[in-house]
Amino acid sequence: MPTDPLPSPPLAPPPLQAGVSAENAARLSAALCAVQLAAQETLRWFNASALIVTAKSDQSPVTQADHGAEAILRRELLRAFPQDSFLGEESGSVQGTSGYQWIVDPIDGTKSFIRGVPLYATLVGCRCEGQGVLGVIALPALEKLVYAAANGGAWYSSGNQAPVPARVSTRTTLSQSLLCTSDFTSFARRRADKSSTPDGQDGGKAGAAVRQRLEEACLVSRSWGDGYGYFLVATGHAEVMIDPLMNAWDAAAVETVITEAGGRFSDWQGRGRIDSGEGLATNSLVHEEVLQLLHESG
Repeated sequence: MPTDPLPSPPLAPPPLQAGVSAENAARLSAALCAVQLAAQETLRWFNASALIVTAKSDQSPVTQADHGAEAILRRELLRAFPQDSFLGEESGSVQGTSGYQWIVDPIDGTKSFIRGVPLYATLVGCRCEGQGVLGVIALPALEKLVYAAANGGAWYSSGNQAPVPARVSTRTTLSQSLLCTSDFTSFARRRADKSSTPDGQDGGKAGAAVRQRLEEACLVSRSWGDGYGYFLVATGHAEVMIDPLMNAWDAAAVETVITEAGGRFSDWQGRGRIDSGEGLATNSLVHEEVLQLLHESG
């Protein structure tokens, strides 16, 4: 049977700067409450002997915890804002009329979760007319949280401690930087369906070459990935988090958090998009250096 975690204390209203709109502030408060409930649901199943793992159509794993946590997020967010749209990794979409859309991943890092590794995240993002307005990255097993609203800065809390501002690091070169990714082998797999790149290179070899250039340019590289890697960038512990394969529900929350923490989030072309199938987050100071390495030939 799943374990029942101790209930968390009620969340205090999040500290925000004056530039946050009332609409966004209300949604951030709702998101934090919903995330707290969803996080408790994931912890009920974390390391539980009754956890059942099944494969989705793309062969990625899913569990009762994924479904249960997303059901909570969907219920709580649409109960608070019934006119909003909703997109979840597990349950699909609900069309709304307000112009706001919630985009969630209940367990980002299910492969870590099912092996009892505590580096999984619960991600909640919200967009309005295509622009990110808030993001929450929760690490339930580590009792850590970073969140942000547009024009309100990013905030970090650990356990029951009061939130403090979250800021990216000030390192200016990749030679000083910590590079993170979810899976280094995905650089080659990213091009597995292409026989060659536009310049005629073998796709898999080109992806592997990109990985090698990045690893050689950085001081240290680690596969501390999924939402945890973006958490590390937002809180100044890493300078680069890169994903060759990324879905919108993986990107929506982290885009706003990284930006409000003083960093930059983009696709591999440098565009501020969450739907390109790839992602790059940095402290902004090394972003152009990374983009240059991504597009070097040879």
